[in-house]
Amino acid sequence: MKRRVVVTGVGLVTPVGNSVETTWSALLQGRSGVDYIKKFDTEHPHKFPVRFAAEVKDFDPLQFIEKKEARKMGAFIHYAIAASDEAIRDSGLEITDENAEQIGTYISSGIGDFWAIEREHSKLLNDGPGRVSPFFIPSAIVNLASGQVSIRHGAKGPNSATATACSAGAHAIGDSFRIIERGDADAMICGGAESAITPMSVAGFAALRALSTRNDDPQHASRPFERDRNGFVIGEGAGIVILEELESARRRGARIYAEIVGYGMTADAFHITMPDETGSGAIRVMQKTLKDAGVEPEVVDYINAHGTSTPYNDKFETVAIKKAFGEHAYKLAVSSTKSMTGHLLGAAGGIEGVFSILSIYHKRVPPTINYVNPDPDCDLDYVPNEPREMEVRYALSNSFGFGGTNAALLFKRYEE
Repeated sequence: MKRRVVVTGVGLVTPVGNSVETTWSALLQGRSGVDYIKKFDTEHPHKFPVRFAAEVKDFDPLQFIEKKEARKMGAFIHYAIAASDEAIRDSGLEITDENAEQIGTYISSGIGDFWAIEREHSKLLNDGPGRVSPFFIPSAIVNLASGQVSIRHGAKGPNSATATACSAGAHAIGDSFRIIERGDADAMICGGAESAITPMSVAGFAALRALSTRNDDPQHASRPFERDRNGFVIGEGAGIVILEELESARRRGARIYAEIVGYGMTADAFHITMPDETGSGAIRVMQKTLKDAGVEPEVVDYINAHGTSTPYNDKFETVAIKKAFGEHAYKLAVSSTKSMTGHLLGAAGGIEGVFSILSIYHKRVPPTINYVNPDPDCDLDYVPNEPREMEVRYALSNSFGFGGTNAALLFKRYEE
């Protein structure tokens, strides 16, 4: 018999705030976290075609980690630790010798620490192999966010990470749901972390023509589902949730934000970067998630869309929602918080899972900002520009990644 799984804690580091409170407040104010890049010089010695991003701001890892240890970690690990610390505090979860083997970590990333790769490669070319840091590999590889959080808190249960591009954070939450559901852990610290705003990464995504080039107006560059969208804005940060078996949460009197009731995974099997124009993979992942939860499409109130602000993604996600939900699609609130946070790649599913949970808990749906000119191909209710107070009983969170990998999570208002 499947065990029920609930959310008892959340933690965030995002381009609009370094905590849940500051981030959620910014979303409800419709505030953009996009600005000109400060992490490196986009003008010299070469001018970048894209000179803006959604960077984390005013973040000091030394508030969370000792200086000596922080130097051994990539920034995505710093973000994961900060968000995990907040989520664990928020949940009131205590990890002890008695329960440590039943508490796991599952924190994914699409890329890991690109900064470490670029920095150490430069050392190798300029100064030789003897100058490469012994901490290069453990600071950069994807699973070390999960590993460092596990070590920090003594969580001895399952310890894993996926590198499924922009679906990675959602896969981490969904896989953790399954782990608890089948009894392999009682609680999981899970989500996604990313820090890929680097010269090589920005140049690479720009070469793919995936990024918006609105260099004259960065704050209005991310405009999901809007007629004049022309690409996504790269972001960074971390989103972590504490999933817990229901009886465990009840026993310790934990606050329950929501229940997770459905999870789906599919593949487009179509193209390395472009979504399937029929929406097939996205349709099936939403249908599988609803089937997993044992509910009809009509119960869903809100979708936190993948909504990247690229021409094809937004059009085909709209097609998929209409095919998966039928006439009910026009009754759904569908918003893309990427309009404010940018696209956090492997961390997107983590932060957007948190946003979906908070929408249920606070009965407020964040908007899609920069929505000025409607696109005839995107004709759903995208909660334009202003947040909405509404009862959200079921919220769906979509995440689609390069390689045609798709994930969806369904959260439900907790009821006894």
